[in-house]
Amino acid sequence: MGSFRWMGLGAVILAAMLWGTTGTVQALLPAGRDPLAVGALRLLFGAGALCILALMQPKNRLALRHLPLPGVLFAGVAIGSYNLLFFYAVALAGVGIGTAVAIGSAPIWATLWERFAQGRRSGPLRLMGQGVSVLGVGLLGYAGAGEGGALSGVILALLSGGCYAAYSLATSRMGGTLPSTVIAASTFTVAALVTAPVLFMVPLDWLAGPSAWTGLVFLGVGATALSYALYTWGLTRVTASTAVTLALAEPVTAWFLATIVVGEAVTPGGLTGVVMILTGLLVVTLFRDRAPGR
Repeated sequence: MGSFRWMGLGAVILAAMLWGTTGTVQALLPAGRDPLAVGALRLLFGAGALCILALMQPKNRLALRHLPLPGVLFAGVAIGSYNLLFFYAVALAGVGIGTAVAIGSAPIWATLWERFAQGRRSGPLRLMGQGVSVLGVGLLGYAGAGEGGALSGVILALLSGGCYAAYSLATSRMGGTLPSTVIAASTFTVAALVTAPVLFMVPLDWLAGPSAWTGLVFLGVGATALSYALYTWGLTRVTASTAVTLALAEPVTAWFLATIVVGEAVTPGGLTGVVMILTGLLVVTLFRDRAPGR
């Protein structure tokens, strides 16, 4: 069982590292891009790639007949809403604050749900690791923030974090019933349908050049399809609160890429935040949470 858990931990961390590339890739897209359109197209490409991946195996095609529709719909709406709320939050509160609040609040939402709804307790060391990581994300976001973000943006970021936690919890519950690729493909198909109307409301003229499509293909296939296939598989081996905490490796990856590729300055606050995140993730990785009733 230990080796399966470590494989799950590795899959979640690798998924988070792929997510961490999205900010840099979006920055390299043509000027005039609409962030909501990028999010919707990312889900559309990702859903298509996940469906191809799922349909390649006969056992997956058979599993499609036994989809738990309520869970799939809930998870799909949750991850679709997360994308839209997150982009609105970032637009209102700024990239640093919006990202820090959204990503940093997800482990808190998931831990609270597992504690009060499922009776799952976390040990003090594990809780300390989660807290250090969340504080590190806040510090990293604050270090990269400009002027203070609007309160409405912070609220939207909190809601987006709640939607991401809800997706993780719902996916975790379905993990033992179907292959992970089937779960990911079905939920992201729902998410793509939920966000598709955005494409009729925003300008798309920036899609004319080939560089836009290259970036979008990577965002859809690498940073969405592959990453969420790994994340969904990882959720079959670790709890949702563990997964969303380990997913805090995303802002660390984004920070490294921003400094190396984009050329952003390294600040003491940002560096301290990265160290705190990595320290907290190490603690969460080494210490399991307790099963219900223990």
